[in-house]
Amino acid sequence: MIDEIQKIPAWSETVKKLWDEDSRGGTALRVVLLGSSSLLLQKGLTESLAGRFEVLRLPHWIYGEMRDAFGFDLDRFIFFGGYPGAAPLVPQEQRWRDYIRDSIVETTISRDILMMSRVDKPALLRNVFELGVLYSGRILSFNKMLGQLQDAGNTTTLSHYLDLLGSAGLLTGVQKYSPAPIRRKSSSPKLNVLNTALMSALAGRSFAEIRSDPAVWGRMVESAVGAHLLAGAAGQDYRVGYWRENKFEVDFVLEKAGRLAAIEVKTGRLREGLPGMGVFLKNHPGTRAYAVGGDGLRLDEFFGGTPEDLI
Repeated sequence: MIDEIQKIPAWSETVKKLWDEDSRGGTALRVVLLGSSSLLLQKGLTESLAGRFEVLRLPHWIYGEMRDAFGFDLDRFIFFGGYPGAAPLVPQEQRWRDYIRDSIVETTISRDILMMSRVDKPALLRNVFELGVLYSGRILSFNKMLGQLQDAGNTTTLSHYLDLLGSAGLLTGVQKYSPAPIRRKSSSPKLNVLNTALMSALAGRSFAEIRSDPAVWGRMVESAVGAHLLAGAAGQDYRVGYWRENKFEVDFVLEKAGRLAAIEVKTGRLREGLPGMGVFLKNHPGTRAYAVGGDGLRLDEFFGGTPEDLI
């Protein structure tokens, strides 16, 4: 077992050579290669190790892990996220924010993305990341994103940069659910951080301030739900999307083998029902429907479960 394998120059070529030698000699050796940079690992795997590996993806730490290891309650998990290295700094929130920005965000963008992928406009990549964190939990068309960014480029560039940020475990664009694949590809993305610590660190506001702001806290809870669903999808065979038609919307739609689950996230009491859910269920009978939070499925039960079980 070798940790941080991506730091070794030409690691994949060396592993391939040793693999072939062991195979010829009949050596029954099991090898586990660990790395914190998925982009660096993928480059080596695709270049020289075709047919010789199985990928086990490990997403950010989930609520149960942060609770058991560091005593996080649910609210602190939603705010401080699932970075175990940052957990001891939580009592000193400014140090915690600096750690997230300097040790995680900056090194991931500068080392994992810019050093290993072709990025013609590094400043635009950073702006896409910051804009995505700011609008996490919201649907934002690429054209509107272009209007928000100073160095705009084009929609193809923005889509590519979102893919890079997703591969690096920072931010992704959730596609609209549609039975037609072409409509999914052409849809406006729903931006979602893959760890809510990114939202808290870049917001620059304290835990107490954000927890007492219902609008901001609600968006953070929805982003945490999205991150949990996306983390589960990394190791399971289901797709995460959202749905919107005219004024009707469903926060998340899970799809697996023709089965659907629709999820609405609420942090308060359900006073007016879920009109978007009603329209979606009418158009897609047989869908399993969930309200997460508020009067629905408790958040601690949701984060303690496996998303695939909802489908």
